[in-house]
Amino acid sequence: MSKFLEQAPALVGVIVGALATIVATSVNDRFRWKRAQSVRWDERRLEAYGEYAHAIKDVYKGASGLVTSRRLVPSAEPLDRESGLQLLAEARAQRTRAWETVLLLGDAATVRAARNWREAVWQVEQIATNPELASPEWESSISAVDRARDSFYEAARGSLAVAGGSVAQASWLSSSAPWLPSDTREAGGSAKPGSDPQEARRPADKP
Repeated sequence: MSKFLEQAPALVGVIVGALATIVATSVNDRFRWKRAQSVRWDERRLEAYGEYAHAIKDVYKGASGLVTSRRLVPSAEPLDRESGLQLLAEARAQRTRAWETVLLLGDAATVRAARNWREAVWQVEQIATNPELASPEWESSISAVDRARDSFYEAARGSLAVAGGSVAQASWLSSSAPWLPSDTREAGGSAKPGSDPQEARRPADKP
């Protein structure tokens, strides 16, 4: 008995050491699992956000082609109404699919910004498909689209913990883009009366 008591501290030490090793291993495994899950979902979010942005751009391009066919704004790729409406319908379907993925994976701020961007582009769609609406409505809607896009990317980058500061483009697009007419740049982004600042300031494939 006395011999056992003499060995008890060593046995306790072994047991405690073994338990500590088990706990530490469990904690480390749990941490690695959570880290792997976080990376996995960040990758899925990045994919979802990118697909949504591309889908929105396709809708915008379809609407721009329809507006160009009505000679409201200049563009390199005008679309006849039948082709334009078909392209717009396909782009809308893709946007709907992408939107569902954003709803599933996005955080609240990004989902809200994505919805606002969709609504801003919806205004552009209405102008493109409504012959009674003209250039002034298009101009104001394009500015709203630019601001909504900036908000979406700000929220998405925050969701993915992307560092590096703001990547907002709306102000630059309206005042400093190199494809802007010189008189527009000098005026701080104010287009000539009767012209469209969105199409005047960017190539046709820019969102």
